[in-house]
Amino acid sequence: MFNFKFFFLAIWGFCLSVTGLELKLGVDCLFEESNLVKLHGKKLGLITNQTGVNSNLSSTIELFLNHDTQLIALFAPEHGLYGLEQAGVKIESQSINGLAVYSLYGTTRRATSSMLRGIDLLVFDIQDIGCRSYTYLTTLCYILEEAAKHKISVIVLDRPNPMGGLIVDGPMLEDKWRSYIGYINVPYCHGMTIGELACYFNQEYHIGCNLEVIRMKGWQRSMSFKDTKLCWIPTSPNIPEAETPLFYASTGILGELGIANIGIGSTLPFKVVGAPWINAKQFAKKLNAQKLPGIIFHPYYYRPLTGLYQSESCQGVLLSILDHKIYKPLSVQYMIIGLLKSLYREQFTNRLNQLGSERKKNFCKANGNEYMLEVLNNEEYVAWKLISYQLEDRQKFLTKRSAYLLY
Repeated sequence: MFNFKFFFLAIWGFCLSVTGLELKLGVDCLFEESNLVKLHGKKLGLITNQTGVNSNLSSTIELFLNHDTQLIALFAPEHGLYGLEQAGVKIESQSINGLAVYSLYGTTRRATSSMLRGIDLLVFDIQDIGCRSYTYLTTLCYILEEAAKHKISVIVLDRPNPMGGLIVDGPMLEDKWRSYIGYINVPYCHGMTIGELACYFNQEYHIGCNLEVIRMKGWQRSMSFKDTKLCWIPTSPNIPEAETPLFYASTGILGELGIANIGIGSTLPFKVVGAPWINAKQFAKKLNAQKLPGIIFHPYYYRPLTGLYQSESCQGVLLSILDHKIYKPLSVQYMIIGLLKSLYREQFTNRLNQLGSERKKNFCKANGNEYMLEVLNNEEYVAWKLISYQLEDRQKFLTKRSAYLLY
């Protein structure tokens, strides 16, 4: 039998300490007396994973069980209930200690009628990373849609956007490229919490779900995750640290091209960009000359442990983010892509021409459009074209999102 308490105590090893916190998460607030009444008499389904803990690292699952609620089912997203599986690995539903654990990343990615049978209230408690392409957001959207169809209420327990609430960067999502890795038309980095996104999706997409967000107390939009003094629980195998989401937004789309190694499978996921044909000093010098806000690039030499260019000697850059409040991750990403093409045209073009249809589709899905791929194929100098794309649309989004900001 699996011991939930032992598992979440073991995760505590990722954190240095838990100090007296002024910030309260949505899950902390739910289990205050004023909110506990919302659970009384309800048969509950909980959508969560290893990140579902309160500010003292008590498991959300354990909190439900210890408060004698009628928890009848768990639902787990990509990577599974414990975050063990790599991206793309299908997971089967199971039963733990007599409690059904339904996989939302297996034979189905939506909660089915049989899974939802008997449930009066669904509670969502998962830490997101602030990028449109991370699938936990899509899982939430699917839950809202299915709950509305089955007339089941939903409570979302809000959590910080680890990038803070100020970074809004990258392209919007065109309907043609709507997919599981991009389901909602917001910028790639949207600067919203998971609760704010739930409200935005429910209203803007006319879902009609009976939705309530349990807000955090003490969170401010200017906060990095470090500022919250909360412990970071890795959201998936390649997001090990609280700062990793910023790097994910800075190199992850480049990774879809399969042109340069971005540190996946190493100790520096998303923090490095390298290849055997890059000149580290030249590449770093050219990137630093762009004077992009909030970042510096260091020449870097390494051998990838796995993945692209495995065991080959690579040169490239190590990204060091200096100020998250002014940092623009997608601007950095497109500048990296643009300079790779202009400095190493032959190698870049050869690898671009070798892209299979599936990789091309994934690149377009991640960007939310096919414009980026067309520019890479047809233009000589691409960086500023990519960076400036849909600038006006992002400004319109900022106006629209203001109605949904809870903090």
